[in-house]
Amino acid sequence: MNSHITSFTFNVSLAILLLWTASTTQSKHTNRIFQHEAWSKANKSSSADPSIFFASYYGNHMVLQRAPKQAIIWGYSPNIGEVIKVKVEGQETVSGRVYKDSIYGVGIWKVTLPPVSQPGPFTITASSATETITLTDVLFGDVWICSGQSNMQFTVDKMFNGSAEVADAVNYPNIRLFDVSLMYYPVETLDLLSVNEGWVLPNKRSLADGTGVYFSAVCWLYGKYLYQELGYPIGLVDTSYGGTPVEAWSSRDALAQCGISSTEVVESYIDESERYTPGVHNQLTPTQLWNCMIHPLLNMTIYGAVWYQGENNAMPGANTHKYNCTFPAMISDWRLKFNQGSLGQTDKLFPFGFVQLGPMNPDPPTSGFPEIRWHQTADYGYVPNPKMEKTFMAVAMDLADFTSPWWPVHFRDKTDVGKRLFLGGLRVAYSRDVLADGPRPMTITEGTNTLNLTYKQPILYHNWDGFEALCSVKSKVNGPPPPQVPYWTDAPVVSSLSTIIGLSSTVCGKGQTILGLRYSWRESPCAFKTCTVYSADNPLLPGPPFLVYHKMTGVAGTVHVIDWNTPTTIRN
Repeated sequence: MNSHITSFTFNVSLAILLLWTASTTQSKHTNRIFQHEAWSKANKSSSADPSIFFASYYGNHMVLQRAPKQAIIWGYSPNIGEVIKVKVEGQETVSGRVYKDSIYGVGIWKVTLPPVSQPGPFTITASSATETITLTDVLFGDVWICSGQSNMQFTVDKMFNGSAEVADAVNYPNIRLFDVSLMYYPVETLDLLSVNEGWVLPNKRSLADGTGVYFSAVCWLYGKYLYQELGYPIGLVDTSYGGTPVEAWSSRDALAQCGISSTEVVESYIDESERYTPGVHNQLTPTQLWNCMIHPLLNMTIYGAVWYQGENNAMPGANTHKYNCTFPAMISDWRLKFNQGSLGQTDKLFPFGFVQLGPMNPDPPTSGFPEIRWHQTADYGYVPNPKMEKTFMAVAMDLADFTSPWWPVHFRDKTDVGKRLFLGGLRVAYSRDVLADGPRPMTITEGTNTLNLTYKQPILYHNWDGFEALCSVKSKVNGPPPPQVPYWTDAPVVSSLSTIIGLSSTVCGKGQTILGLRYSWRESPCAFKTCTVYSADNPLLPGPPFLVYHKMTGVAGTVHVIDWNTPTTIRN
């Protein structure tokens, strides 16, 4: 496995963590800010050292957000009060005054560009009274953030058909890539601490050159499919870190909504030798990645974000059953703060897509994967929903790859992930009338020996299993019943019509009652693309896992309507 793909086994990475202390972090970060001066010389029109320079994620070949939104450009200067004039070639000049930042103590300038509809390329200059710095080959399009853990970080060359995908990348010069370095930090930083790869065009070297430069396969494919559909530039910012929990990507404000302290170390994420070390922090500690891999980007005007994470939170003791709070809270917090940082230019409800947790092992003894999948939807089973507005989801549970050389959790079929995510983005982010979700049942009708699930979409069947019934436990004949917990058992498919699946209702035994149904509630519900339910209208789309609690009456003809407008809390 390459070093940039973090193993699902946490102890290896924990053994090499760099432990920093918060007492010196602010001064270290201030020093790092001015290290960007050297980087900026490449964009300067003269050979002298500049006194003004751009923030770390502005560079030649970049994509800025297109109209009707307005892009933000900002940077540094030690000359407090100086006026900085910024001009996009062919557009009006805008200006901003250098001010001393009250938190970081450095001189900052920040401007809002005019709305730009044409793709470019453009030259952009930022000028003080004495000098000018320049960005060249700048395009205007849609900017997407890509974040999460190792399946987002998983690179193009490691996916199925990776070599062909890498070779084809040069045919998309209007997609531009930016990759944030793997860093963690105990306080919020003003700018990125390090850049793995500045803005580049896609090619063999920038996608994966084997020397530490790489790019996310899911991010690339999502952007490529968007570009093929939209026909204008796409900017992709990959800021992902393998083997990390959602808490690390969340701010203090987001965590507080779920009763989690920013100083908390989640039990399963920390080595025993470090657990009681005062001030211990690493990339697994709450807020650490938010602080230096997301917070610095807030001034950027973006169109949306896509996310692939959850494996770490499926582990025992990893706040699995708080994910229905932590994930929606993180999304809401990102939206609020990107909107504020961009002076209102990033939509306060920008589209947020995610990959529902994929498969891993074929038959694990225990797993939190099904629970995380459910919690990723805030317990609704689908998105967008009343708690998660303007979100979209790619189901991935059916893409098992048990022989993956990168571990089964890192399955190689990222093409289908990208296509499913793309369809959701088209529908939610771009208001296109496309089918983006697989079938879900709307009603349960009791038969004599069956439960008939009626779906809104026509079904394509790839298998005949995956359904389970929740059975009550028969009471003792004599004396009070002992405390007993209902149990799940397989409910075989006994009939299959275009929109109706018939399940056996006799699986619980005489005197017992069916209390609920669920589907694909396994770490790896099926072999590769062989789960039972897919859309007949678009076979790419599997039916998502579901969980419903309805007590059956035993009376044939009784219809139970599934309430998809109310979250379903996992009980058993």
